[in-house]
Amino acid sequence: MPDLSAIHVIAPNFKRRLSGVTSTIVQLVPFQARSVAIVTLGPGLPADLPRMRWRDLPKLWRRPQGRPFRIWHARRNTEMLAGVVLRDVLRAPLKLLFTSAAQRRHTAWTRFLISRMDAVVATSERSRAYLEVPARVVMHGVDCERFNPAGPSPAGELAAAMAGRKIVGCSGRIRHQKGTDLFVEAMIALLPSHPDWSAVITGRVTADNEAFAEDLRRRIAAAGLAERIVFAGEVDDVAAWFRRFDLYVAPPRNEGFGLTPLEAMASRTPVVASDAGAFAELIVEGVTGRVVPPGDAAALAAAIAPYLADDALRERTAAAALAHVRSAFPLEREAGELAAVYEALWSAAR
Repeated sequence: MPDLSAIHVIAPNFKRRLSGVTSTIVQLVPFQARSVAIVTLGPGLPADLPRMRWRDLPKLWRRPQGRPFRIWHARRNTEMLAGVVLRDVLRAPLKLLFTSAAQRRHTAWTRFLISRMDAVVATSERSRAYLEVPARVVMHGVDCERFNPAGPSPAGELAAAMAGRKIVGCSGRIRHQKGTDLFVEAMIALLPSHPDWSAVITGRVTADNEAFAEDLRRRIAAAGLAERIVFAGEVDDVAAWFRRFDLYVAPPRNEGFGLTPLEAMASRTPVVASDAGAFAELIVEGVTGRVVPPGDAAALAAAIAPYLADDALRERTAAAALAHVRSAFPLEREAGELAAVYEALWSAAR
């Protein structure tokens, strides 16, 4: 447990279940901690992250060493509300920062909370367009130490069954919003013409999506592809699978930001993605992959097909993807840009 008197930034996480926001905190905070005195607060986080305990909240009323106030860096409504209560009702010496990834008009409640922030960050230009307050764009990065082409390959029965085969991968919760059905439809259309390829879908099926997943399994079986389009479930090491994929497909109908294309490209894997989240700002069209309209299975299949047929194209795209991510999207860059936002808040106070 770090000495809270020396902590300058708090990154709350008020959701126990794994989500994109939680994943961002888990990956980013260790990089931030290399240059900023930061801790997390909340459930569902790994024990090795720097963190404060709930019983330490009263210590927030003492100013930190070397700074006029701490920064409360929120990413959800509940976290913004907690920051407002701590600062405005309980008079803790805090400034509030909110990171917004949403790509839709915010509710009146969210707009009110955002209006109470001292600074706002958007994770993409598209996200910033939905904000009604000034915001700086700080795009997410990827942990190039974890996601890289040189690490171990996946182990287990499925990996062994796929030995020697080329794999199209898709990763994420199995649900309509994630476009899993679009991916399956594209694979049913393409795989019969490409006998050396299989498809692997990683990600869990929640109880409310069991019927959706079961329908996909029936469609796959009816197409005679049950052994070539496989649901892997949640996997222990998703980075190993990104490394193993020869092509990655991200087909969501809508998304907040979406880290998986970055994780794939950092693993030296080309990407075909829908124009959801920040994907169009992550992928260099025709160079590191392709972007297609969301919800269009035919367009998705048409964009995937050349990569299945042309090894040289896939190799060129993979090399370009790796170089692009390492130069433009390392987590160190995101951590550094956020540090600049923090410093601007502290400098304004001085």
